[in-house]
Amino acid sequence: MSLSRAILMGWGVLAMLVLSGCNQNTENAQIPAPQEPDGDAMGYYCGMLVVNHSGPKGQIFLKGRDDPLWFSSVRDTITFTLLPEESKAIRAIYVNDMGVATNWNQPQPGAWVAAKDAVYVVGSDQSGGMGGPELVPFSDKAAAEQFQAAHDGTLYTFKDIPQSAVLGEPDMSPEKRKRGS
Repeated sequence: MSLSRAILMGWGVLAMLVLSGCNQNTENAQIPAPQEPDGDAMGYYCGMLVVNHSGPKGQIFLKGRDDPLWFSSVRDTITFTLLPEESKAIRAIYVNDMGVATNWNQPQPGAWVAAKDAVYVVGSDQSGGMGGPELVPFSDKAAAEQFQAAHDGTLYTFKDIPQSAVLGEPDMSPEKRKRGS
């Protein structure tokens, strides 16, 4: 084998390695768009139909899956990210944007925001999909503040949500919880 042919083969192998690395990075960088729950979307933890629950919902896309895991509440969605036994191979997390939603019970198609980009009202008087306390997400801070003024609670970013607000014992007293309006 001539020296020039060996150099060409070496460059060819190097180019294939670089390109295969680029393909992996491109594949990992592709973030799926949010989907809409259909009549078959089952809540990951409750095993019930997501569309039968009121309030904001969530979805998590994992690596190696085309379809999201569905959650009947935002609280359940965030819980998944905190539990050590759940997959950390998360590609995307979406929650209903309640500043865009016109109906608390069933947010309309397209009312989604990336969970890490949302502002959350925690500790409001609004109940989530399973009747418990809900973390209410908004893509717009002003909308979150307006909701907070009407329904109480505290504003948090995704990374600052207290673990106790997600995994703590819910206050189910009638004075604290009321059904969403």
